[in-house]
Amino acid sequence: MAAFFEFLGANPFILLFLTVGLAVWLGRVTVGGYGLGMVAAAIVVGCGLAVWGSAYGVKLELNNFTKSMFYYLFMYGVGLRVGPSFVNSLGGDGLKFSLLAIVSCVIGLALVVLGVRFLELPPGTAGGILAGSQTMSAAIGSAEEAVNAGVVTLPDGTTKEQVSSMIALSYGITYIWGTVGIILITKYLPKWWGLDAAKAAKEYETEYGVTSGDVPTLSGWTAAALRAYRLENSEWVGKPVSDLLRSHPEYKVVNVVRNGERLEAKPDLRLALDDIIALGGRREKMTEKMGLIGPEVSDRLALDVPLDTAEILVVNKDMLKLSQAELRALPGADQVQVTRLERGGVPVPIGTNTKLQRMDILTVVGLKDAVNGIGNMFGRVVRPSAATDLLTLSMGMILGFLIGAIQFPAFGASVGLGNAGGLLVSGVIVSSLVSRLRFFGNTPNAARNILEDLGLVVFVAIVGINSGNALLTQLTGALAVKIFVIGFIACSIPPFIVWMLGLYVFKMNPAVLMGGVAGARSHSGPCREAAVEIKSNVPWIGFPVAYAVSGVLLTVFGYFAMVLGQ
Repeated sequence: MAAFFEFLGANPFILLFLTVGLAVWLGRVTVGGYGLGMVAAAIVVGCGLAVWGSAYGVKLELNNFTKSMFYYLFMYGVGLRVGPSFVNSLGGDGLKFSLLAIVSCVIGLALVVLGVRFLELPPGTAGGILAGSQTMSAAIGSAEEAVNAGVVTLPDGTTKEQVSSMIALSYGITYIWGTVGIILITKYLPKWWGLDAAKAAKEYETEYGVTSGDVPTLSGWTAAALRAYRLENSEWVGKPVSDLLRSHPEYKVVNVVRNGERLEAKPDLRLALDDIIALGGRREKMTEKMGLIGPEVSDRLALDVPLDTAEILVVNKDMLKLSQAELRALPGADQVQVTRLERGGVPVPIGTNTKLQRMDILTVVGLKDAVNGIGNMFGRVVRPSAATDLLTLSMGMILGFLIGAIQFPAFGASVGLGNAGGLLVSGVIVSSLVSRLRFFGNTPNAARNILEDLGLVVFVAIVGINSGNALLTQLTGALAVKIFVIGFIACSIPPFIVWMLGLYVFKMNPAVLMGGVAGARSHSGPCREAAVEIKSNVPWIGFPVAYAVSGVLLTVFGYFAMVLGQ
């Protein structure tokens, strides 16, 4: 084995991606439905390899520049993801969920800082406990930023490597309960309060038309329909298309086929006997006036209508004021179908009475003219693109580093956001601008996911490898117990306070509030389990805004935990 570890030590790239690969594999392993996930597994694998190698006298270590670069890419990716939702959360109904997230994050930070100071734990534990107990792996990076920036005073004989090891150690000890604890608490909070969350979800579904969790994702039913008819009704022979539409505005003539030739369905086109007319409209309308034109036929040429798909960014406030009936009456509304609603990068269940918010993203499918018309009324139409605007990416990164360089006096030292915090803010700014202007800065979800997923797992893997060398010299049983206790308290108390705040002060529906509690901890697992528990998608309604806000706060709080915990 000594030769194997010497080989890894001499080939850092192989060491790095071996750690990442093993972390992804281990992260997929579940016990009772629960697993570490690839990020926490990266700490375990990295530390394990480093400790194992040290047993053979081999010190495994990776370049700090690589570690920082991948973390910075991750932070910028987070800013891009949460930007529009974070800005939009500052007003309207989103403010309630924002307050839930703020309360949860602040209480979690306070409990960690008080616990570390009371038990006089060594430097690094505050940042690691916060990251693990709040399941916010990104806080590891901001905690290390505090050390590198010099705002954390190191005791005599303590090195930055030892502090980094303590951050990783504390994270690993507290992460397990941080993950399992919030899932169990969110899942059973309604029962502990004597509430029937499933019943509350049904009431919400009935009121707002949200589909329940047991409704299949794929369905053969669609709101709109397209059918072809042979013109045999002499009333319309020789009449222009505009007359038919004027008499029956609920329909749209999509195609007209005559003698095997497709004609452009212009308003002034005069209809002829035996024309095949492709008629579109709402499904229920298609069966109300049978025989209006003639018998239904299966004509591929008439029905072969190319459909368009696009994303619509909702920015028009006037559209948010319309009732459901007024929205359905909009020109072209019967010719498009909404297939997805995304808020803050998180899918939201669509119901007949779902309320849209500014910066929501609607994915629609329908006739191209109708898609464009509806898109222009609601905001802006964006069609999927696989290209990434690398110029905007570069400029955004530069802006982030410049913001991070700004410092101001606090806590007896010069304090700033640092590179990581600056990139987070820059990502929020850029994505908010792009969401409004849409003529630059395209970053497909797949590209953004690479920035986040690969950036974070590589960063954490390097932290684990570099920390493993000093791990055995710092770990004791008593220290591990103290770290776990603080993490247990910091994980368990905030959800109860958030629950009571949402239930008694904001009067939220318990099923929606379950998602709000999960979002306030920036963890999708509890929301997913809550949805399964009550067999409803309603918890996802309360998740996105709180998720966006807590994701930003907890990431930054890793820095402040280190500063306040010393």
